[in-house]
Amino acid sequence: MSNWRYLPNLITAVRLAAVPLLVWWLFDRQFNNALWLFILMGLSDALDGYLAKSFGWKTALGASMDPAADKAMLIGAYVTLGALHLLPHWLVFIVILRDVAILAGSLAYNLATRRLDIQPTLISKINTVVQIVLVVAIIYSQLEFVPEVLVQALIGLTIFTTFASGLDYLMEEKFKRGARHPEKQA
Repeated sequence: MSNWRYLPNLITAVRLAAVPLLVWWLFDRQFNNALWLFILMGLSDALDGYLAKSFGWKTALGASMDPAADKAMLIGAYVTLGALHLLPHWLVFIVILRDVAILAGSLAYNLATRRLDIQPTLISKINTVVQIVLVVAIIYSQLEFVPEVLVQALIGLTIFTTFASGLDYLMEEKFKRGARHPEKQA
């Protein structure tokens, strides 16, 4: 078996390791560096997923580490941008609350059924892209002019996809639960 199969995990590990540098550069207002790092981190997420799927280089470690790296990257960026008053605190709270609620609910349910199967849905993937685009726009706005209407539209889209993906996960868990235990459906 080729060692290349671990390349997606290495890319994910580098993305996870880069989160503290991203947070540092944001706090230090090195927005140009932070912007390029964040873009590279976002692209690396797409690259590791492409490699894992296209070449069959999927591993259990990668399946756990990739969403953790994504969440660390996004939560690190959102919390820092919120602390810098570049994103509204209530938006940061909503984004984090959704992730915590999904993780806690999925873990509790899946551990109770002795299964750990947290799969991203299409709307969840769209939400991640929208959240990434908003962070890029906010960081870029510290370097160049970005129309406020665009920022507000991205915030609105982030709110929508965050709630939609949260509801989608709840519905998906309800249907999984019903499919496993049809007698318990209400």
